[in-house]
Amino acid sequence: MKVALLSCLYPYRGGIAQFNASLLTELGKSHEVKAFNFTRQYPDMLFPGKTQKVTPDDEAIPVESEAVLDSVNPFSWIKTARRIREWGPDILILRYWMSFFAPCLGYVARHMAPGCKVIAILDNVIPHEPHFFDAPLTKYFLKGVDGCVTLCKEVGQDLAALNPDKPRTVIPHPIYSHFGAKMERGEAEKVLGIRPGMKNLLFFGLIREYKGLDILLEAFDRLSQDYQLVIAGEPYGSFDKYRELIDKSPGKERIHVFNEYIKDSEVSKFFSASDLVVLPYRSATQSGIRGICCHFEIPMVVTDVGGLKETIGDAGIGLVSPDCTPEGIATMVRKFFADPSVRESCSASFRREKEEHSWKKFAEDIVSFSETLQA
Repeated sequence: MKVALLSCLYPYRGGIAQFNASLLTELGKSHEVKAFNFTRQYPDMLFPGKTQKVTPDDEAIPVESEAVLDSVNPFSWIKTARRIREWGPDILILRYWMSFFAPCLGYVARHMAPGCKVIAILDNVIPHEPHFFDAPLTKYFLKGVDGCVTLCKEVGQDLAALNPDKPRTVIPHPIYSHFGAKMERGEAEKVLGIRPGMKNLLFFGLIREYKGLDILLEAFDRLSQDYQLVIAGEPYGSFDKYRELIDKSPGKERIHVFNEYIKDSEVSKFFSASDLVVLPYRSATQSGIRGICCHFEIPMVVTDVGGLKETIGDAGIGLVSPDCTPEGIATMVRKFFADPSVRESCSASFRREKEEHSWKKFAEDIVSFSETLQA
């Protein structure tokens, strides 16, 4: 079977590019695959981070792709659709995570050859930071695809509300395996320059308003002096308000900040030094950090938003705070450390998750789903 993937891949960086590379590699073991990439993903003026692409020291593994799609140039949309048709795939897979891409991806989806099944992997139906135009643009995009894959039931419910007749299936986010082995804890603490023998909390990933780092910082102030917090990730926007909270914290000397993009080769040291990953999201669908936590077997504390209860709490790999408040987060953190059985239960669940949510199974399930669709 010929499978095309249109999304961002190397030299773009970030979780979505990493996901796409892993999926492409797995599909390539059983099918003929070809990746189509962006020439321009976001105009620079709309991108809140430092850079969209890998830098020389990122050590990212190159992925072969044909760069053809410019998100804001309609002439490239025509060219992209033509190039994919010329290659002649049986399946075209699109990644969709925000309505900004609805016009370009929707156009391409509508202009595939007869017989080509178009499948969208939906990270979100409505973005974490919504706008009035999200629903109509997403509806436009969905009309061009034959079926949708969501990574949690919550997004599937959002899809059903927006387009109840669209064929859909839920295939949980696979577990990342490209970050290397877990380091010895003491070595990881030494490399990070943090005190040994503490209860180590980790906030990891891009720092955005909806992810609630400010809530975690206020929760940290409620914890005893045997805790320390590591913050690792690039800010999307200003870090000033977080810096102000850190400077005012009575435990500021126990807060360690690495506010930069974390290279793949450096991910291991952050998780290897940690007891618990804390993600106090104000809104969410699912989190790619879950896949990294499963790989390194680090439990999580999350809030009861989106699909986090389903994919983390119900899966037995962490605790869920019923409310998104500093006290709620602090209570769950204390509960984790006070009850050794929680960690033991999470360890057993991680082993099960690794067996059930491999990239091999994810790829097989997408192909199986395609066989149920009408192009």
